[in-house]
Amino acid sequence: MTTTAKALDCVYFMLVKTTIAWLQLSVKERFEFLETTITPILKKYPSVKMRFFDSEAFSGHYTDVLMWETSEVKDYQFIVEELRETLFWGTYFEIVEIIPAIENAYAFYYKVDPLSGA
Repeated sequence: MTTTAKALDCVYFMLVKTTIAWLQLSVKERFEFLETTITPILKKYPSVKMRFFDSEAFSGHYTDVLMWETSEVKDYQFIVEELRETLFWGTYFEIVEIIPAIENAYAFYYKVDPLSGA
């Protein structure tokens, strides 16, 4: 089995923990912050896709996981730089860990189809 060569997407799992400053905001204030501060940053870099997962019910170390996916590493880097200049980074959320990964990199390297549970 061989797989068709394609650009490898990098994935970054950003484990974050909400701070008391975030939790003290009203729900309305939280969504206003996301809309006015975070959404414009995300829109500047359409090559980067972000997914958000709640995990506070399952871990005491982090409350949420942001999954960033892109084949344009510099665009992800630029998003991080911009986030660092907002209240997101360090004030509303602690960045616990960032885990970089490449989906099915072994399959690309060995030119085989990736494992699939489907």
